[in-house]
Amino acid sequence: MDSGTFSGFSVSLSDAGVAWIRFNTPERLNGMAVAMKRDLIEALAQAQMDNAVRVIVFTGSGRAFSAGDDLTAYKDAQLGGTALVPPIPPGHDNALGTYNGLRVISQQLNTAVRSLDKLTIAAINGVAIQTGFSLALACDFRIAAAGVRLGSATLRFGLLPDEGGQYLLVQHLGLARALDFLMRKRIVTAEEALALGLVHEVVAPHDLESAADALALEFATGPQVAMRMLKRSVYSAADQTWAAALEDIAARTAITDHHPDTREGVAAFREKRAPRFNAWLER
Repeated sequence: MDSGTFSGFSVSLSDAGVAWIRFNTPERLNGMAVAMKRDLIEALAQAQMDNAVRVIVFTGSGRAFSAGDDLTAYKDAQLGGTALVPPIPPGHDNALGTYNGLRVISQQLNTAVRSLDKLTIAAINGVAIQTGFSLALACDFRIAAAGVRLGSATLRFGLLPDEGGQYLLVQHLGLARALDFLMRKRIVTAEEALALGLVHEVVAPHDLESAADALALEFATGPQVAMRMLKRSVYSAADQTWAAALEDIAARTAITDHHPDTREGVAAFREKRAPRFNAWLER
C-alpha cells in the first residue's frame, strides 16, 4: 500500500501493519470530492491486496472527521497531494450522470470499505455528517471523541443519503429508529450515538488516537485468517437464512481448522502461553 499524501488524505503504515488514512483538508472540514473518493477506493484496493496491511484506521484532521460531500467545489476541488488515479469527466450534470456517479464512485467507496476482509476502525475526531457519517458506519468499529456530532441530515438540503446511508442506519438502528433518525434530520453527540449503538466507545479527545491505535494493535496481532473469515461470515449472516449461515461458517471453518494459526493457538493453550499468530505473514 502506497504511503504519502494523495487527493484529500494521507496514508501511513506502521510496522505492526496498521494503516492510518487521515483526511487532510481541515479548511474544508475534510469535505469529499470525486478525486478524493476515487483515490480512497484505489488505496483500499491496495490495502486489501497488501500483506503488510492488517488493520485500517480512518480519521480526520482539524475539527472534522468529514462533513460530507463538499457541494461548493465538488467537481473541480483542488485537494493537493499526488493523484493515485487519473481524473474522469464530471458527471453530475444530468440524471443519468448522477446515477452512474453514485454507482461507480460514491457508493463504491462505502462498498470498498465494507468489502475489506481486514478490520477497519473509524476514529471520529470531529463532526461526521452525510458521506463522512456513512463512511464511519461502513467501518467495523467506531471510536468517537467526546462531544463530537454525528448524523446524516440530508433532508436539510432536500437530498438523500444516496451513498448507502439508509441501509447502514437500518442495520445499526433497525427500521423504526432509522426512519426517526433520517426523517427528523437528527445530528447527535458522541454520547447519544453511543447510547444508540452507532459507536462502540467514546473517549476524551486527547485519547482518541491512542485508543484507536490500541484497538488496531489488538486486531493486528490476532489470527488474521480466522478474523477475516469471521468478519465476512458475520456480515453475510445479516442477510442470510439460518441454513445459509450454517453452510457459510462450515465452509470457512474447513479452512481455518487446518491453518497454522489454529495449531499455534491450540499449542499455546496447552503450554499456558500467549499465542504467536501470523508466522505465515511474517515470513
